[in-house]
Amino acid sequence: MAGSLAAQDGQVWIQVEMLPTLGRAQLSAEGYSEQIPDDVGGFYMGSGWYAVTLGPYTSEEARAVRDNLIAEGVIPSDSVISDGAQFQQQFWPVASAGATVGASSENVTAADPVATEPPEPETFIPDETPQEAQASEAALSLGEKQQLQAALKWAGVYEGGIDGAFGPGTRAAMAAWQSQNGQNATGVLTARQRSELLGGFNAILDGLGMETVRDETAGIEIELPMGLLQQPVYEPPFARFDPQQEGGPQVLLISQPGDQNRLYGLYEIMQTLEIVPPEGARERGESAFVIEGQDAGIHSTTYAWLVDGQIKGFTLVWPAGDEDRRSRLVETMRASFRRLPGVLDPAASDPGEDQAVDLVSGLQVRKPRATATGFYVDAQGTVVTTAEAVGQCQEITLDEATTARVAVIDERLNLAVLQPQAELAPRAVASFLPGAPRIGAEVAVAGFPYGGALAQPALTFGTLADIRGLNGEDQVRRLDIATQAGDAGGPVLNEDGSVVGMLLPRESGAQVLPDNVSYALDAETIQSILAQAGVAPTTSQPVGIKAPEQLIRDAAGLTVLVSCW
Repeated sequence: MAGSLAAQDGQVWIQVEMLPTLGRAQLSAEGYSEQIPDDVGGFYMGSGWYAVTLGPYTSEEARAVRDNLIAEGVIPSDSVISDGAQFQQQFWPVASAGATVGASSENVTAADPVATEPPEPETFIPDETPQEAQASEAALSLGEKQQLQAALKWAGVYEGGIDGAFGPGTRAAMAAWQSQNGQNATGVLTARQRSELLGGFNAILDGLGMETVRDETAGIEIELPMGLLQQPVYEPPFARFDPQQEGGPQVLLISQPGDQNRLYGLYEIMQTLEIVPPEGARERGESAFVIEGQDAGIHSTTYAWLVDGQIKGFTLVWPAGDEDRRSRLVETMRASFRRLPGVLDPAASDPGEDQAVDLVSGLQVRKPRATATGFYVDAQGTVVTTAEAVGQCQEITLDEATTARVAVIDERLNLAVLQPQAELAPRAVASFLPGAPRIGAEVAVAGFPYGGALAQPALTFGTLADIRGLNGEDQVRRLDIATQAGDAGGPVLNEDGSVVGMLLPRESGAQVLPDNVSYALDAETIQSILAQAGVAPTTSQPVGIKAPEQLIRDAAGLTVLVSCW
C-alpha cells in the first residue's frame, strides 16, 4: 500500500476532514488550497470515504503545523495526525490523480515540453462494492438525489416523481440503467456510475463554463455558468452576477437575515422586478417559495428558503426559447445549492450616486404600461376610473398591490367600474353631491400626476367654470383648473369634500382643450352607472366648507392609483 510505504519513510499527514463523496472532498481540498497552497492533498480511504490532508511532514513538523493552524482557525480542532496507512488512490491535487503517495516527480524538468503542457487529467473515481455504494449514496443531499432521478428520467428508464425518495421505482430504474450500460444490475449506483449518468445528463450544459462557486460573502455554494457571467456585485440582499453580453443570462444569489415576515416580503418584492415577468406559477409555503416568470424575452426561476433565521436562495434569468438548457441548469443549480455560514449584511452596501426609486438593489422594478387615478365608491373597494385607462390592459392593479377586474366599461362616457380581486377595506369612499354644483365654486382634483412616484395623491385647486361642456354637453362639468394626464379618473371634490364628478382626460379623440380647461363626468351620470352595476352609491350631507388640509386628508383615503400592465 502507498500509505504503508509512506509510514516506513517516516512521513505523516494532518488529516483535516473526512467526507463521504468525491465532489465534496474536491471542494474542501480546493478551499484549503486557497489558504495553504502547497500542502493540501486528498486520498480515497475505501468504503466510500475521502480524506483531505496537509503534508507530508515529519512527526515533529506535523504537530507544530497542526497546533498553529488550529490556533489560527484555519483547520478544524479535531484534525488528527495520520501515517497514511489507509490512503489509497490520490484525487488531489487533480494533476496527481491516480498517483500513489510519495510518487516521485524528479524525472520531470522545466525543459521537458510535455511537462509544460501536460494532458488534461481525468478525475479519479474509485470502484465501490455494493455496501460502499449504499454508504456513499446515503450521504447524498436531497438535491443530488433529485438530480439523479431527473437523469434517470432523461435516460428513459424512470417515470416516477422527482422527490429524492429512492423507492422501488427508482431502484428499478437504476437497475435498468445498469443493465443497459453493461453493469451488474444491483439497483444501487456506484459513485462511478452516478458520475457517468450525470455526465451524459449534463452534457447539454457543455460550453457554459460551469463552475462550483463558493461565495463566502453570501454564504452560498452553487454551480453556475461562469462562462456567461461577470463576477458578482453585492447589493444586499443579492449577490448579482450580470451577463457578460447584452441579452445573456443573469443570476442572483439571495442572502439575508430574516424571519417568515421577511420571507413573505421578499416574495412580494421579487414579483415587482422586471426580471420576474408576471406570467408564471407562484408557490409560497411557510418557509420557502418558488416563482416562475416568463414572457417573450426571458424565463426566470427563483427559489428561496428560510432556515435558522437566514433567507437564502437564487434566481436564474435565462433568454426565452432555450428551454432544454434552462431547465437542466435550474436542476443543476438547485441540486448543488449549499448553505455556508453567514449572510450578506443589509447595511454593508454603499447606496452611491446611481440609486433611484425604481431600482431595488440595482435591479429595475417592473413598470406598468400606464397609470391613471381612480376613487373608491363603496366599502368593498369598488373603484371608478376612466375607460381609457383600462381598455387595453392585461392586468390592472390598485395601488400596485391588489389585482382588479373590469366590471363595467362605457367607452362613450369614458367610464369604467373596477372590482378588486381580493378583499379591500378603503379608508374612505365617495359621497356624491346631490344635484348640480354652484358655478364659480372652488373645486379640487385629487390624482397621481406622477404615477407611483408619490405615495399620496396630489390635490390641484381650481373653480367650476360651468355645469355643461363648451358645446352644451349636459353630462360633463367644465373646470377652470390646470391638471395633468395622470390625474384623469380622479375625484373632483366640492368645497365640503363631496364628489361632484370624475376628471376626464384633457385630450379625447380629435378634441384638444385649451390650457386650464378640463372636463369632469358629472356625479349624477356616475351614480346611474353604479346603480346599474349593483353598487349603491353614497350621497353626501351638508357639512360646511372644509379647510384645504382636511380635503387633503379626505382625498388620501378616497383616491387610488390605477396601474395598467
